[in-house]
Amino acid sequence: MNDARAAVHVPVMLRRTTELLAPALSRPGAVAVDCTLGLGGHSEALLAAHPGLRLVALDRDPAALELAGRRLAPYTGRVTLMHAVYDELPDVLGRLGVGPVQGVLFDLGVSSMQLDEAERGFAYAQDAPLDMRMDQTRGVGAAEVLNTYPPGELVRILRAYGEEKQARRIVEAVVRERQKEPFARSARLVEVIREALPQAAKRTGGNPAKRTFQALRIEVNGELAVLERAVPAAVAALAVGGRIAVLAYQSLEDRLVKRVLAAGAASTAPPGLPVVPEHHQPRLRLLTRGAELPAEEEIAENRRAAPARLRAAERIREDV
Repeated sequence: MNDARAAVHVPVMLRRTTELLAPALSRPGAVAVDCTLGLGGHSEALLAAHPGLRLVALDRDPAALELAGRRLAPYTGRVTLMHAVYDELPDVLGRLGVGPVQGVLFDLGVSSMQLDEAERGFAYAQDAPLDMRMDQTRGVGAAEVLNTYPPGELVRILRAYGEEKQARRIVEAVVRERQKEPFARSARLVEVIREALPQAAKRTGGNPAKRTFQALRIEVNGELAVLERAVPAAVAALAVGGRIAVLAYQSLEDRLVKRVLAAGAASTAPPGLPVVPEHHQPRLRLLTRGAELPAEEEIAENRRAAPARLRAAERIREDV
């Protein structure tokens, strides 16, 4: 992807996200962390809206860091770019000597750049090498997962990460085909999935390969395990009055985010106590009622916004 495409990239739910974070980021000396920099659209908007803001931006994808770095060049003195996965947030802040922060943003899932670059192998609509690594400098790609994992493990992945009801049928077909020739490209996998599914399953839910590709991507990048560590770490990094906003694009991510934020907003005191001790008081205040959805107008302009779910919370007390 070139700089021109990055410049026209439209961040999802940009206005609402910046609005939710604004009260915290307007404070003198505020520091925010963009845990999923991508093409830098959200970061650019936050820096433009808050002239005193310092931003720490993380991404596991070196190509994204390079492109976003050029986009954020006008703010060079206020931005620190870090090649890191977002569960490494505590280590990153420690290395930078940054204390509690005023804002944290997650924009989860696959970035527009990764979807649009066919050779990355994320998009089932384009024939490409089966890679799907967000950081192509480390780890194993989707082809190795398909070709080497035991059948039972593949079934588990498709069911757990893709919520695929036809997981066993698909895996049986994959195992037959990989014995003939190892999988290397996405078009062959799409065709195998299409042929394995019963007609009724093909008529609902869009492209029949969608759930399998999602499951493989999550497995390759360890996304749910990373997120499970990252959201609590982000909450712990917030100063009192600091805010966290999370954009999720599929139900597994959103449920995990909901669980962490709801737990932080609940009292941990045993029921029936006449006075709740400070250490049992909620440490978060939810800023969204459930998950907020993009407006129809935004979806019409940017179809990738359609599955977005936005949740936000404010830190209201220190850990005791």
